[in-house]
Amino acid sequence: MTANAMTAGAPARDLSFTLVLLKARTFIALIAVVLFFSAAAPNFLSTANLVIMSEHVALNAFLAIGMTFVIITGGIDLSVGSIVGLCGMVAGYLVLNGVDLGFLGYTVFFNTTEIVVLTLLVGVLVGVVNGLLITRLNVAPFIATLGTLYVARGMALLSSDGATFPNLSGSAEWGTNSFPFIGAGSLFGIPVSICALIVVGVGAAYLAARTPLGRHIYAVGGNERAAALSGIQVNRTKMFVYMFSGFCAAIVGLIIASQLVASHPATGETFELNAIAAAVLGGTSMSGGRGRIGGTIVGAFVIGILSDGLVMMGVSSFWQTVIKGLVIIAAVVVDQFQQRLQQKIALQRQAALGR
Repeated sequence: MTANAMTAGAPARDLSFTLVLLKARTFIALIAVVLFFSAAAPNFLSTANLVIMSEHVALNAFLAIGMTFVIITGGIDLSVGSIVGLCGMVAGYLVLNGVDLGFLGYTVFFNTTEIVVLTLLVGVLVGVVNGLLITRLNVAPFIATLGTLYVARGMALLSSDGATFPNLSGSAEWGTNSFPFIGAGSLFGIPVSICALIVVGVGAAYLAARTPLGRHIYAVGGNERAAALSGIQVNRTKMFVYMFSGFCAAIVGLIIASQLVASHPATGETFELNAIAAAVLGGTSMSGGRGRIGGTIVGAFVIGILSDGLVMMGVSSFWQTVIKGLVIIAAVVVDQFQQRLQQKIALQRQAALGR
């Protein structure tokens, strides 16, 4: 090996090591926040606190998983927080009031399973609206989902004139007394919300990594025109990701309404920001084409532990908002740096091969 080759190889190895650290940044951040709050907050690692934190993380992780698919395609979904509020109100309304068929002279009540299905369909339907606005009417994703954010929140407020649907303990007569189990129950000692997250997370990771649809999602985000020329149904792929995002948001609405045994139309405000933060922190590129579900879930843990840890330390909610904003900015800056570093390494390798 020549002296020039040796000197060129050393910087390349240094850059490669730096790139490895950048790719592992989410895990490093997770370890850092756990160690910090373990030392700074009493009882942080207690079993009870870990269970509570995991349930909080699950809510953000659901939204972040759906958001990841959307961002990979080069889009954004600002409506997920409002979908959470709307779906919580839909579930609460169905538990308390059923559906009044005044023209037939009676009211239809649904059992818990049927309420879950109907609520999930509402979330998917809002996703369909988002998808149609973006694919058929060519509305920019930011504007389309900003519009549905307001529409969904307004519908949630109209459903109860801004009031809360209380006492959602259900009725044994109508088969709704199991509704609180969704948010407070457990399976094999594991909270239902965590079990649901495992199912959704594993399913989403398999879809992204092992199915043609997953490859289409990445292709659309990488180069939409090239994807279309290769025969990929770009509009159908985009429709799916927004429907899936709405589905994930509906799950969160159900869980929160069940946990609180009440639903309020303001539920889910700013949830979309936490979801975006978790996805970006987990390595999803805002420019599209890159992201992994596993990284997103780890990112959700970082955001969740950071939020709960700051609360345990008595940090002001105002400062918590500032810190979250700084985390989002830092995640985007690091992601941009990683992309530039990858390009630099690729150019160095091409130059080495050309010698």
